[in-house]
Amino acid sequence: MATLPNPLPSLATSGLRLPPGTLVDTTSDGPWHEPLLWYADGPAAPGTWASLRDAGRALGLLPVLIDRGSRDQGPEAWDLGPDRTSYPGDHDAEEVLSEVWDAYAEDELDTENTWPGLAPTPLAEGPDSPEKLAAEMADMLAADGMPLEHARPALVPARRSADIPAAIGWSGPLNHENDVARLCAVLRSWEDRFGIRVLSLGFDTLTVSVARPPTTEAEALALAAEHFAFCPDNIQQSTLNTLESYAEKALLNQEGWSFWWD
Repeated sequence: MATLPNPLPSLATSGLRLPPGTLVDTTSDGPWHEPLLWYADGPAAPGTWASLRDAGRALGLLPVLIDRGSRDQGPEAWDLGPDRTSYPGDHDAEEVLSEVWDAYAEDELDTENTWPGLAPTPLAEGPDSPEKLAAEMADMLAADGMPLEHARPALVPARRSADIPAAIGWSGPLNHENDVARLCAVLRSWEDRFGIRVLSLGFDTLTVSVARPPTTEAEALALAAEHFAFCPDNIQQSTLNTLESYAEKALLNQEGWSFWWD
């Protein structure tokens, strides 16, 4: 995969003021030739996301929260696979999504509809910029009693937020897609249309902030088809198991999207 020069090996002399942490080079095939990410030894504090974003941007590093989950497993145990990961820019988001739709929608959704195409960019702009909303949501989700209260802040060498999973060779969707860069191509498209930012990664979970969510039922329903193709388990293994219910409850005016692959 095409990447920026990796600044992680020189973190100690970079001038960044970081808490104690770990450089991860562990993959499913043994140690990688360079670190894939740095993550802190302790949980994120209020303001951590914004400070890491501002400090790391000049070096080509982007923040993400590492969710170690109920088993308390960090990225060293995630079977990272950078060697099987291509470059997101080599893939077309609509091609990726339409392939899955054509293969599974008729059986899983009980619909004979052809692929509806990419959802339009919502007409209404959100009240916050993508970066401001991402920082606010990261703080909120990592607060005491919230879903990511134990998540650890991390830095990843990536060109854009959508590329973070590919930059570390994340294997969370492996049962659905062998090359996560194809899904990152979709995340890039969502960055452009919906202002998403990748907030957190777990073993098989992904959370994004959404600065420009759909604000009408028609916009949400069009987007629901993309979510099914991106992560069928979000609908197949949910009580929101129709596109209509998923669009209404999980997408309409929602500033955060979460995904889980079985």
